[in-house]
Amino acid sequence: MRRARSTVWYARGGEGLKLPPVAYWLATLAAVFYGAADFTGGMVTRRVATIPVVLLSQAVGLVMVAVILPFLGTVPQAADLWWGALAGLAGGVGVGLLYRALAVGTMSVVAPTTAVLAVAIPVVASIALGERPGSLAVAGILLGIASIALVSRPTVSAETVARPSGLGIAFVAGIAIGLFLLALAQARPTSGLWPLLTARLASVTLFAVVAAIGRRSVRMPARFAAIAVGGGALDMLANTLYLLAAQIGPLSPVVTLSSLYPASTVLLARGVLGERLNGWQTTGVVAALVAVLLIVSGG
Repeated sequence: MRRARSTVWYARGGEGLKLPPVAYWLATLAAVFYGAADFTGGMVTRRVATIPVVLLSQAVGLVMVAVILPFLGTVPQAADLWWGALAGLAGGVGVGLLYRALAVGTMSVVAPTTAVLAVAIPVVASIALGERPGSLAVAGILLGIASIALVSRPTVSAETVARPSGLGIAFVAGIAIGLFLLALAQARPTSGLWPLLTARLASVTLFAVVAAIGRRSVRMPARFAAIAVGGGALDMLANTLYLLAAQIGPLSPVVTLSSLYPASTVLLARGVLGERLNGWQTTGVVAALVAVLLIVSGG
């Protein structure tokens, strides 16, 4: 039902009943914070095993949303909680497989494959459910998908060429992350942040079970734990912004804007670590900015 309502907003855009632009800005901010969270997570996982980092960051998000919820006064329905739990499981699987693919595969293949699938699945689903974006918004969505692929491509070296592609794992990871975005967007606006609570409960439980079965230590040096905590807080903030945007706006442009996070990651790597952007990445960043302008104008 919520998808149909968003379609009405699009269809009547010329009659004065337009999409509240705040949804687009929330989605764009979500991309900024998603990229920052990935950047901090990448910094830590260069030195610490992936499972403890992901488990700690996910647990931080769980604590944050659990503390905030009592003050919001929202009352969810059971369906909203189940959508959140499904999103948490899909997102947990996606993140785990993404890190695995990046560890064993070629990043220039893994990153764009995962990112493009993650945005393409919700966009295709939303259009199949009846959304009809305007021509400018469609152009922005297509350009946004292309920019994700471009900005995710690192400089190729002899070492990366010699590595296996990791394409199969990346493909499944992209599907799982796309399902996370799609499932989380199904929660009703009246549910508030409750779907994020069940999402985090599901993902924390998943990684705790993985750590227990594998008998993996979750300890890490305090300085790395602090960075992981910061990354978890940024990720929860991004999820909150995305959820709010998806609750009040049509999914196809919202999910595209939220998925422009690789641009934020590479810009942070440029500013903090001094990493240079190659030609593909520079083109991708410019394309992402143009995509934002097209989608916002199309709304």
